[in-house]
Amino acid sequence: MERQRSFSLKSTRFLVFSLTISSSLIFLTLFSIWVIKSTPSIHQETHFHLNQLALNLSPKPVTLETLTGFSKNSSSKNVKDLFLIDALNKPENSTLFSPPPDEAYKADDLDDNSYSTTGQESAPAPSLEEVEVHSNERIEEKKIEAASTQKIERPNDEQITKKKIEAPSVEKIEVTSNEQIKKKKSGAASAKKIEVTRDKRIEEKRLRNCDITKGRWVYDESYPLYTNASCPLIDEGFNCMSNGRLDKDYMKWKWQPQDCDIPRFNATKMLDLIRGKRLIFVGDSLNRNQWESMLCMLMGAVRDPKKVYETHGRRITKEKGDYSFKFVDYKCTVEYYASHFLVHESKARVGQKRVQTLRIDSIDRGSSRWRGADILIFNTAHWWTHYKTKAGINYYQEGNLVHPQLDVSAAFRRALMTWASWVDKRINPKKTRVFFRNSAPSHFRGGQWNSGGHCREATQPLNGTSSFIYPDKNGMVEEIVKQMKTPVTLLNITRLSDYRIDGHPSMYGIKPGSRYSSNIQDCSHWCLPGVPDTWNELLYFHLLPKKEYNLL
Repeated sequence: MERQRSFSLKSTRFLVFSLTISSSLIFLTLFSIWVIKSTPSIHQETHFHLNQLALNLSPKPVTLETLTGFSKNSSSKNVKDLFLIDALNKPENSTLFSPPPDEAYKADDLDDNSYSTTGQESAPAPSLEEVEVHSNERIEEKKIEAASTQKIERPNDEQITKKKIEAPSVEKIEVTSNEQIKKKKSGAASAKKIEVTRDKRIEEKRLRNCDITKGRWVYDESYPLYTNASCPLIDEGFNCMSNGRLDKDYMKWKWQPQDCDIPRFNATKMLDLIRGKRLIFVGDSLNRNQWESMLCMLMGAVRDPKKVYETHGRRITKEKGDYSFKFVDYKCTVEYYASHFLVHESKARVGQKRVQTLRIDSIDRGSSRWRGADILIFNTAHWWTHYKTKAGINYYQEGNLVHPQLDVSAAFRRALMTWASWVDKRINPKKTRVFFRNSAPSHFRGGQWNSGGHCREATQPLNGTSSFIYPDKNGMVEEIVKQMKTPVTLLNITRLSDYRIDGHPSMYGIKPGSRYSSNIQDCSHWCLPGVPDTWNELLYFHLLPKKEYNLL
């Protein structure tokens, strides 16, 4: 009876002890799960303990049932047997929560969570308060360690921030340096641009101040700008090669001013300059000479010759005085209107006779056709040297008055004033560019054109030391032009043409076997290609915008 009572008492104690241990395990497990979720820094250690517990208790996955030994169908006996078997299988001095030998945990840490299973009565299990306090201490220690680590790492963050601050500073310095380099380059470019602009202005000023009438003729193999074969528009009187002239050097001379250079004629650019415009030559047969030269020079840029034609279907001859050639692709016309004096040639009764007169107070009747031009090139001089005009007897007329005698110089001046007045009244300078070409010299030797004068021996230009007398008529033109309201550009070709005694048709102004007498030579007009091409190069030079001057 005594023994039975003692055994019942022991069973009760053991059951209480088992329940206490089980409750502690359940609590510790839940607490560990909470700590794992709330404190990632101690995740590794807790995870280790749970794994060790799972290995000690059961080969099954770690669950609440395997850790505690309880299930829905378990009994207190099963719990008792579970702990007895586990206690018997454990080596001496081992604990339920002891880690494997390779873990570097301290003994004092293990003692706090272990109990002895030597077969004697077990030591009392730690209380809930002790476990909680110990866990809180461990959490605090981890927080302190984390804070210390953060504190230690703080200077590194500051250094990183400082580096970040320094990096933009370095970048800013580099940007500033690049900007300075760009400024220097820009400054250098600006200086270079200023220098180029200055040089260009110097060249332009030098060109403006350059007297293009002073220079010399230079032999140039790249001339002529066209050939007789390439231009079918040359009149018989100017087509020296077709009329039998054998030497060709007269076509290969280029005018070179002594203080500057003039651009080579560019037919394409010239056509672009007169695109949609009217280019008109008005004057005597020497202006027709220049007009034909211009036609031939422009034909060099025309792809289809059929797209250049005379609007009235006329063939160029000495007999016809008015021509208008249309360049279809450029919608422009290059025209010529004959006017020997620019003023009206008329008739008047003197006594019982009706005589030819020159109305020096009235513009040419064909002037209505000049209006509306975009570029006008005038000339007059050649016919003022004829006997009738030089004599001036019953020839010059003003109103109804026919002067019995008037000096040719006075008549020439009054005629020019009539022309200038018409230009100022009828020409719009905003639309029309006006030129006046000075007189071209003749080179008759041994007489005049009708008295045996000739120039057939000349095959080279005269040298620069030849005597030259500037014609009075040129001086009058310059004087009157200065008094005009409308700007007029002078094409002063007299001096440079005076050297070219070799450039006239001479005996080659007519075809061999012609009905005209071979004794009459032409030393006034010019062979084409030839000297008038240079006149047109000067015209082209004046028409070019300043920015397109091809200065060498």
